[in-house]
Amino acid sequence: MTAPMPAGAQSTDPLTAGPATASALDDEAPFLAENNTAMDRMMSGMAVKPTGDVDADFTAMMIPHHQGAIDMALAELRYGKNEQLRRIAQEIIVEQQQEIAAMRMALGQPLPPSAPVPTQVPPQSPASQTSPSPMHMHMHMKEGQSR
Repeated sequence: MTAPMPAGAQSTDPLTAGPATASALDDEAPFLAENNTAMDRMMSGMAVKPTGDVDADFTAMMIPHHQGAIDMALAELRYGKNEQLRRIAQEIIVEQQQEIAAMRMALGQPLPPSAPVPTQVPPQSPASQTSPSPMHMHMHMKEGQSR
């Protein structure tokens, strides 16, 4: 048996939530789905069978952990609206990519091919659920620099 909710409180359960809360949860669904996918991929990637090489095992677990942070930050850039948090997400992407590269270099592993840093992901409208093309991101970055 659940305790009665205080007056004015709204449930976060979509089945019992009021219309405003249910609508907010619907709006957040794409972010939550993307974030859950990132978390699942990260947790799966971190499940490493020990090799006896502490350094290799550490990096084998940390790289998926850092990539998970990148993926979650990208979700914030796609769906978040708070400019301070979007800026933090941009910083997370750059810093985590640098740390992944440093770990690979420390072990003498090859670096992945160079790619643009995806820090200028415009917020996604509910009607459009696809990522912007690299050309669109490049153009968006150039527009931001020319102002």
